[in-house]
Amino acid sequence: MSREERFRELEERTKETRLGGGEARIERQHAAGKLTARERLDLLLDEGSFRELDPFVTHRCTDFEMDKKLIPGDGVVTGYGTVDGRLTYVFAQDFTVFGGSLSKAHGEKICKIMDLAMKNGAPVVGLNDSGGARIQEGVWSLAGYAEFFLRNVLASGVVPQISAIMGPCAGGAVYSPAITDFVFMVDKTSYMFLTGPDVIKTVMHEEVTHEDLGGAAVHNTKSGVAHFNSDSEAACLSRIRKLLSFLPSNNAEDPPRSQPTDDPERRDPELDEIVPDNPNKPYDIKEIITRVVDDGDFLEVHADFARNMVVGFARFDGQPVGIIANQPAFLAGVLDIDSSVKGARFVRFCDAFNVPLVTFTDVPGFLPGTAQEFGGIIKHGAKLLYAYCEATVPKITIITRKAYGGAYVVMSSKHIRGDVNLAWPTAEIAVMGAEGAVNVLFRRELADADDPTALRKELVDDFKEKFSSPYIAASAGYLDRVILPRDTRPVIIDALRMLANKRDSNPPRKHGNIPL
Repeated sequence: MSREERFRELEERTKETRLGGGEARIERQHAAGKLTARERLDLLLDEGSFRELDPFVTHRCTDFEMDKKLIPGDGVVTGYGTVDGRLTYVFAQDFTVFGGSLSKAHGEKICKIMDLAMKNGAPVVGLNDSGGARIQEGVWSLAGYAEFFLRNVLASGVVPQISAIMGPCAGGAVYSPAITDFVFMVDKTSYMFLTGPDVIKTVMHEEVTHEDLGGAAVHNTKSGVAHFNSDSEAACLSRIRKLLSFLPSNNAEDPPRSQPTDDPERRDPELDEIVPDNPNKPYDIKEIITRVVDDGDFLEVHADFARNMVVGFARFDGQPVGIIANQPAFLAGVLDIDSSVKGARFVRFCDAFNVPLVTFTDVPGFLPGTAQEFGGIIKHGAKLLYAYCEATVPKITIITRKAYGGAYVVMSSKHIRGDVNLAWPTAEIAVMGAEGAVNVLFRRELADADDPTALRKELVDDFKEKFSSPYIAASAGYLDRVILPRDTRPVIIDALRMLANKRDSNPPRKHGNIPL
């Protein structure tokens, strides 16, 4: 074969790899409202930056006449490129090739990418669209998955890992996204579950659709497995790019600063009016967040799950931060099982990747009731406490209104290594609310009073002044300052600058034993 013929062979083979399962299957993919693996990568990565690895890999199975069905790439496109100019490793399963099913060779391609990511300190983005393990390969396929899962665990806390569910993700395949840091789903075209509707019908005699069992809405609102839900694949991939803009490439780097366009000294007098005079009246904590962060830009994570807790990413003077806040507009901002787990996972991610934490506290306590107690609120609430205690990144806390009981302690208080703890004049810090405290402490006096209503009001006012006032905590050094709400943004920015070189550590150990 001449040199020219060898060159032509390379061109023809390369052209073949880009066809995946062929034109007919690509058309079916489009008809289902889905993009192909390569089209997705084109949207995710900077234009022209993708470099493919292993395009000629094929499976090695000979059973079931599989040796006659060899398609280059074997159902997954792998490689690297850039997002906003920063190195990012990627894999995209190709549903047009064997339904995106995972063979040993398919798994090895993904493992190679993850090994490179860890060696070179760059994020991994996986676009999942697969029917699961390739049945024809038996244990070899299972081995491919297991080695893939191992890499997920070893890379955890080392490089950011992001999973996008762009189609089916069923059976053991779901464990990889579950281990990664953030899971994106697309409404109506993606789903994930361990056992499908047919198995559930056979074993449990329950009728359920794919969408109702494991669709994007279910996992974003009920299970909490997914963090983002998008209306389209293009929107999903765009949000992944935005998320990456807040994150460092690895755990040895700081998050990437951007050139600020918002005045760091900006004050907002309207913040002075946000917290109602009536302590039982709700308000939207997200209004506070968007008013104080750079340009009102807040990327909320887990927006539809455990809405009594708000978490997400923003910037102060170009510095990325993780924000955690109780939401008085939903369940009064109380801590329960779901919100505790949601907050704990977010805190631990930020700590692993050097993202400072800004906490807004307005919490009346932990949710009471048998459902919470039987469900393990003690254990799950302890996860949030554990995460904050363990975190060594800069931690800034602003108490806007209520901070009662153990929930006050848990929400990044000074006692668990909060660096800068602030309060608005509207803050109330106590074991419990004044009304409840008075009912407990003055039960007899109220029962014997001629006018219990007037006495209760007098006692409540007195309790607030003596025990709930933020100046009590400030006098003990548990609050560093009491500030006007309008000054919140510049005060936070000043604190972040002061903490820029913070160094803290935990005792030497293999790892702690978080209450799972």
